Amino acid sequence: MTNRSAAISKIGDLANPTRFLALVGVLLPWLAGLTLMLFVAGLVMSFRSEVDYQQGDTVRIMYVHVPAAWLSMMCYSVMAISAIGTLVWRHPLADVSHKAAAPLGAAFTLIALITGSLWGKPMWGTWWVWDARLTSVFVLLLMYLGLIALNRAMDDPSRAARLSAVLILVGFVNIPIIKFSVEWWNTLHQPASVMRMDGPTIDPEFLWPLLVMAIAFTCLFFTLHFMAMRNEIWRRRVAAQRRLAARQASREHAA
Repeated sequence: MTNRSAAISKIGDLANPTRFLALVGVLLPWLAGLTLMLFVAGLVMSFRSEVDYQQGDTVRIMYVHVPAAWLSMMCYSVMAISAIGTLVWRHPLADVSHKAAAPLGAAFTLIALITGSLWGKPMWGTWWVWDARLTSVFVLLLMYLGLIALNRAMDDPSRAARLSAVLILVGFVNIPIIKFSVEWWNTLHQPASVMRMDGPTIDPEFLWPLLVMAIAFTCLFFTLHFMAMRNEIWRRRVAAQRRLAARQASREHAA
């Protein structure tokens, strides 16, 4: 067997929900422990970092707001990849993945909006402005909520998965709008200061706590995502067993 065939075979093994559950059972304790340690380290570094000469202690909101904003977009990107898996490869876990990720994306987006308002009030003198960045992030929240409502409203999981996948891919156009809105339009929101072609412009005193918190938030997302996928697989198995039991009872009653 070639290396390529072996890699494809391993990916196919992960498509099996039973093997996926076994892998998650091994990974989750380690991933949860790593997440906890990163949050402890990140919070300690955040509170020990110097205050900004202009923003004072309010700069510490950045250590929650920025990672949450990053995760709001990354979560949707994960959903888009899963949507392709649903529509193109019919991957058994793809629709489980994007269904499980939608509530997490909504939560991170809501955190980003709330912390952004708390940070914006002392900096801009207002809780909210309808500029390009804030409006596009608010639209992202509405997209998450719409996908959650769609998944809960439809009784047919396969049909809901296909329709959700199409809507996810159509809505992905909003992600580059969020990312580049501060460059395409004149907004109150500051431009990127970490992920830049010429390197970060933020002071290392603030950069390192921010990076640690960003990694902690990322690990938290994957921990919760794997847990939500595991719960969704179990829920579908229970629902399938109930449908089978109902059909058997109906046949016995008819006999």
